[in-house]
Amino acid sequence: NHAGVVRDATARPVGRESQLMSSTNTPQGEHQLRKGSLGVLGIAFFVISAAAPLTAMAGGAPVAMLLGNGAGIPFAYVIVAVLLLIFAVGYTAMARHHTSTGAFYSYVARGLGQRAGGIAALIALLGYNAMQIGLYGLFGAAASGFMEAQFGVAWPWWSYVLIAGVIIGFLGYRQVDLSVKVLGVLVAAEFLIVVVLDLAVIIKGGQGGGAGLSMSSFSMDSLMSGSLAIALLFNSASFIGFEATTIYSEEARDPKRTVPRATYAAVLTIGLFYTVTTWLMVNAQGADGLVDHIGGLTPDPTAFLFEISGIYLGELPTTIMTVLFATSVFAALLAFHNAVARYFFALGREGLLPTPLGHTHKIHLSPHKGSVSQSVLALVVIVVFIVAGQDPVLALFTWLTQLGTLAILVLMALSSAAVTAFFARHKGLDTNPWRTTVAPIIGTVALGSVSVYAASQFGVLIGSPDSPLAWALPSLIVVAALVGLALALRLRSTSPEQYAQMGRHRPSEVGLIDVGE
Repeated sequence: NHAGVVRDATARPVGRESQLMSSTNTPQGEHQLRKGSLGVLGIAFFVISAAAPLTAMAGGAPVAMLLGNGAGIPFAYVIVAVLLLIFAVGYTAMARHHTSTGAFYSYVARGLGQRAGGIAALIALLGYNAMQIGLYGLFGAAASGFMEAQFGVAWPWWSYVLIAGVIIGFLGYRQVDLSVKVLGVLVAAEFLIVVVLDLAVIIKGGQGGGAGLSMSSFSMDSLMSGSLAIALLFNSASFIGFEATTIYSEEARDPKRTVPRATYAAVLTIGLFYTVTTWLMVNAQGADGLVDHIGGLTPDPTAFLFEISGIYLGELPTTIMTVLFATSVFAALLAFHNAVARYFFALGREGLLPTPLGHTHKIHLSPHKGSVSQSVLALVVIVVFIVAGQDPVLALFTWLTQLGTLAILVLMALSSAAVTAFFARHKGLDTNPWRTTVAPIIGTVALGSVSVYAASQFGVLIGSPDSPLAWALPSLIVVAALVGLALALRLRSTSPEQYAQMGRHRPSEVGLIDVGE
């Protein structure tokens, strides 16, 4: 373990840490991201885009109803939102004193030590890359299906993936505010179309129109029907992406305020949206027979939301929703691409990965080499799935996004534990025990339990309980952890100075000195 002492935030680094800072390969002031380019709304657009609200409601919610607790899904969303708000308490408390685009990696390194930080770093790379690459499968299927149905264009799914990959690579290479402008339009559009559908159900009534709206979804009987645990796992996956607020902290305006506000705004917005929309989806069909109806749509339960739209809004709005479904996935792809690029940047800057990854573009101040690296990795994986003849949704999307969800849940549990350890060493930073101890401990236990259960049920989550993938895919998290540990130990051997500073970028702004392991 390592100890830390609090000092005046305005003081210059002194003693051993000052020497360490001057001896690094990347001095402060070089290769920095574009400061002050993102406000609360900009960061919120990134994280809400990663959560992909329309994709969650069309793709995730019907499956959660089918395999989980049916009409009780809205109540399950409330529970997950509350759990994530508790997680956010400690997460944002530390964000007020720690600024790094390394996010989970830097939190764990600062709280639990450098070896744990190395483990978190590779799990983060695995998780976010898996989410991003897996979403390409859903995008390819959605885009090809729409083009064939509307225009008779029968291109293969992967052709649309390659086009999207080029656009995303270009946007990720450029300065971050260009991505914000694109995401702003896409997120607003997908929210608007679902809000219009929600209002139509409220105005016309449930069960196709004419019936009153029932609150039975929020009863304990509905909550406990079917498999609540599976429902909570699927609902948790719908929120993945909200935690990425800290990834953009180095580009935020006044990060000590912007990041916490963006985090709470994202959780509350997404949680309210998911709860209300799924409640109205249940009412539109009717709670009785809901699961059987969705089961009858198999193998494409995503048709459920579009079926409701056809009844309540008609053909043209439903066609528009189909387009926005594809753009919703595109927005999520762009958001996760930017997150991965910044992880590559942070890990290259601190010596865990090749140093050039830690360099920013001279003009755009973007993590351009991290962006290119992510694009190349995605292309390689997608080509493997194409050559193997695997289905873009049942294989590429399902396998990789569930792996990514599990990895990020593990990271969230580790981060909560790191917050507790961080404030235990720096007692003078925050004297509120709810923020520094109670909420992080609850988050660690709850998210750790969800992670363990998700791993045990992974075969169900990917729709193949008896497949070797049920244990092989979760095992990749263990492999990533071992690789991360090896990289941290290598760094300790080759560059003790950089090892001592892992996760401690810009310590003069944080106001802390940590003595390394």
